[in-house]
Amino acid sequence: MQLNQIIRADILAMTAYKVTEVPADCIKLDAMESPYEYADDLKAELAKELTNTPLRLYPTPYARGLPDAIRALHKIDAGADILLGTGSDELIRLLTMLTGQAGSTMLALEPSFVMYRVNAEFFGMKYVGVPLNDDFTMNVEAVLAAIAEHQPQLIFIAYPNNPTGVPFSVDDVNRIIAAAPGLVVIDEAYGAFSSHTFLSQAGSIENVVVLRTLSKIGFAGIRVGYAVGHPSVMHELRKITPPYNMNQLSLTAAKFALQYHQFIDEHINKQKSERERMRTMLKAWSQIHVFPSEGNFITMRVPDAQALHQALLDANILIKNLHGVHPLLDQCVRITVGKPEQNQQVLGVMQKLYGTKA
Repeated sequence: MQLNQIIRADILAMTAYKVTEVPADCIKLDAMESPYEYADDLKAELAKELTNTPLRLYPTPYARGLPDAIRALHKIDAGADILLGTGSDELIRLLTMLTGQAGSTMLALEPSFVMYRVNAEFFGMKYVGVPLNDDFTMNVEAVLAAIAEHQPQLIFIAYPNNPTGVPFSVDDVNRIIAAAPGLVVIDEAYGAFSSHTFLSQAGSIENVVVLRTLSKIGFAGIRVGYAVGHPSVMHELRKITPPYNMNQLSLTAAKFALQYHQFIDEHINKQKSERERMRTMLKAWSQIHVFPSEGNFITMRVPDAQALHQALLDANILIKNLHGVHPLLDQCVRITVGKPEQNQQVLGVMQKLYGTKA
């Protein structure tokens, strides 16, 4: 069998998204997962819920009440529609499929989540990447000029942005929404750690879709995300969504999580506090440039990204080396905010590498 005769040439040329395999005892600070787990009593209660989950049945269209729980939690307007997905990843793919056709264009900021571009290529869309400023803020005039020139059917804005963490101006995002001829998808994967959300505009503005996920707030393993948008758009998106795209165990676990949102809020607040403490400590080294962040991670430019990555790996700590991913990320690394004791171990390794703080 000759693969080049049966598999699409563009797929053969692609590189798969790499997921790093690490030892179980590794301090894993590379993928923005929460470091916190349920206490034993909540684990036992969840186990009972999972035991009673009707595994012999397909999940119901309304996902056993999860969309209603999401609506109540975020006070989402009754005029907005909610669609569940297997993490944000499935919803990003479906939204690209919805708009991707011959001659269509996707626009996104760069550097940002790599899967926007990957999906554009997969569905044959022209991809237009608009570079951020050197400080990772948005060059809104360049974005507006690109919109006017390319008339994109689909725009992705990660808010806050990944992998940079720097928040964008709310006014700038609203200018993009007003100028866009097509859909504007605001990917709020890290919205729980941010000072602003666009959820109130989802449903009231037809071309706005907001994505959220449970992955960054403690439940990456259950793969549950959701899109909130205007009924006219969501009606079309639902047509291309597999009829049983969610699984019963994930739906049960997600609804259970939202019933105990105080657990989520407590640990979000801990990570936000640790994020700012870490940023203050890191900025004391004159050779490190620490960028603002409204995510559960910190991005910084260091003298040698690979050297820091390796020094931490030697200490059984895994972070993300961003050097080489995009020219603007030259010598940058991204560190997920962990528990205080994990963050102290990171600082300890850096102390050995960089010496006494300036």
